[in-house]
Amino acid sequence: MMKTLYKFLGLLLIGLIVGQGATAQDKESKLKLDFGADLVSRYIWRGTDFGNTPSVQPGFTLAIDKFEIGAWGNYGLSSNTGSLEADLFASYSFDFGLGIIVTDYYFPGESTFLDKTTNNIVPVRAGNYFDYENAHTIELGLSYEIKNLTVSGYYMIEGDSYGEVSYALGNTSVFVGAGDGAYTVDGDFNVCNVGLGYSKEVAVSDKYKLPLFGQFILNPSTEQVHLVFGLSF
Repeated sequence: MMKTLYKFLGLLLIGLIVGQGATAQDKESKLKLDFGADLVSRYIWRGTDFGNTPSVQPGFTLAIDKFEIGAWGNYGLSSNTGSLEADLFASYSFDFGLGIIVTDYYFPGESTFLDKTTNNIVPVRAGNYFDYENAHTIELGLSYEIKNLTVSGYYMIEGDSYGEVSYALGNTSVFVGAGDGAYTVDGDFNVCNVGLGYSKEVAVSDKYKLPLFGQFILNPSTEQVHLVFGLSF
């Protein structure tokens, strides 16, 4: 089933690229390739701590008009507890605020996760990249943006679901997320990610400003609080 799904997603991706390429030529648009990286004090994803270590998070994006494909990764700075991740994604944004995204999650090498039943970090043995049945997780996502308000929902083919509402005002943002399955201790749908974020730029020279950001995150399901500091390159 997974191989069939990957073939379908691959054909869909090729079709979108070809279609968007033709549209881009009609509009005299150009391909836009971008690369960046974040350095974070802790990798917190949807309320859960992955890796228990500072991490580097690089990412590539290739945009054709409103269509975008990209790759994103997480690499812990501690070899003992660092969570390794290498994801691929494809997204499309409509003019009226709707966004669609398909993400392929993959964890190369040995990584770790938080076992919420024991509250301990445990290792996970990774599969070969081409072992689509066991080494990959596919997620479908929708988001809708109305001015400063964004509502999003995500569904993994294994059955876990997650939804989030966020509001941004200037450099400050607040968000509330809820999920089920692996997102909560008992597996039931519940709030698991409540937070406050802030970003600013610090002048390093007359020509360059360093983007900094911080987050305060509360996970009511695990009853844990996280403080995250990061900078972008």
